Amino acid sequence: MLHRDYLLEVIEQFVSTVSRALAQALLQRDFNAAEEVEAAVADLVQLDPETAMSLAPESLVTMMLLSGTGDAVAGYAAYALYRLGDAYDAMDKPDLAQMRRDQAVAIADSFGADVHEVPQEFKELEAKLAQ
Repeated sequence: MLHRDYLLEVIEQFVSTVSRALAQALLQRDFNAAEEVEAAVADLVQLDPETAMSLAPESLVTMMLLSGTGDAVAGYAAYALYRLGDAYDAMDKPDLAQMRRDQAVAIADSFGADVHEVPQEFKELEAKLAQ
């Protein structure tokens, strides 16, 4: 019960941080906001941001498996990284965009998530971005 409550709190904080920063990254092409999304993903998977974002997709999955929380957070991490790829494309950083998408796909494939499925908690953000 305590572990579940902790995960719910972590996910709630992640959604709040990522929603704000991802909107800035996508709508304003704000590189600092994109880095904030990366830091939030790294925190979610319990890694240092610099380390997490430099890992090959398969290595990032391995680290998530070792953390023991991968199943609970995979869909959120995959969504954030995949949409971050869109932000990096808009910033004319195609290599970084592809790396984030590759990480997202690896996470989704390994944990049975779908990178194209928007988690319920991000529906409001998607509506805002669609305007």
